Amino acid sequence: MATTALIVGAGSGLSASLARLFAKEGFTVALAARQIEKLTQLTREIDAVSFAADVSKPNEVEQLFIDIDRKIGSPNVVIYNPSFRVRGPLIDLDPGEVAKTLDVTAYGGFLVAQAATKRFLQLGGGAIFFTGASASVKGYPLSAPFAMGKFALRGLAQSIARELAPKNIHVAHFVIDGAIRSAVRQDPVDNPDSTLDPDAIAQTYLSILRQPRSAWTYEVELRPWVENF
Repeated sequence: MATTALIVGAGSGLSASLARLFAKEGFTVALAARQIEKLTQLTREIDAVSFAADVSKPNEVEQLFIDIDRKIGSPNVVIYNPSFRVRGPLIDLDPGEVAKTLDVTAYGGFLVAQAATKRFLQLGGGAIFFTGASASVKGYPLSAPFAMGKFALRGLAQSIARELAPKNIHVAHFVIDGAIRSAVRQDPVDNPDSTLDPDAIAQTYLSILRQPRSAWTYEVELRPWVENF
């Protein structure tokens, strides 16, 4: 069976590491983002296909999956990475920005999971992976909207994991508990490996994907060895 991975909320960082690893492992990779211009180099590098979509809008999610079906075939692995955050004291938060945080971080996850599941039921199985954060389990000061969104995404993952596992659909939630290393966020010389290596995170996603269904993981926490928890 052809193996296609859809990475939603693609860009640099973790999603790029996931895309490169999955392409290396022989997957056909589809990338979805609101602005696909930023994906040009990555798309060429790994021979992926990019699709523009705002995944907080039902009609755009529906069209995204229709376009993928037509162009490369239905995905059997879907990874949901998008998030949006607004910070500040509770009394100063803009309600519109809070609503956007929930739409992108959680509601979009529901829309994507629903569209993916319709196809997985026809395919006989599949995998839906959600990228969480420290805020999935800890609500930090001045970050209520992000905690709301990530808590909701985790709740979605828990619920549909229980519903869909008996239908051979593996749902997993990844708590990324710490800062992810990037070109602009490098480890201090005196504190190596104090941030999460995105390539190492990607390896964990692949490992979870390849688990025998007799021993599936629902949730995994990843953090650097120096991170408190």
